[in-house]
Amino acid sequence: MTEETLATTPQDVQKRATELAILDALRSVVDPEIGMNVVELALIRQVLVGETESEVKMILTTPFCPYAGSMLAQVKEAAESVLEHPVKVTLLAERWDPKDAGLAW
Repeated sequence: MTEETLATTPQDVQKRATELAILDALRSVVDPEIGMNVVELALIRQVLVGETESEVKMILTTPFCPYAGSMLAQVKEAAESVLEHPVKVTLLAERWDPKDAGLAW
């Protein structure tokens, strides 16, 4: 057994399972201009699961995306469908690169 295996607690395993369930739910949120979901596009940068509140940190494909409000609301709703508490969606100022999603135009 490795040290990492020994340090893994049941809470860590449950937290990771919850993070993966949230990512799975976020696959239902599609960027209407590109036609791919926010997970495939690598727009989700981090999922932080807490006891009473969680947070999803994300970026957009363009700084002035006309669908930003709608997509943020959909991300919040999809994440909250997995959890039993509020989810904060934080929009990061980071620029999206199609290469992050495995896209090469």
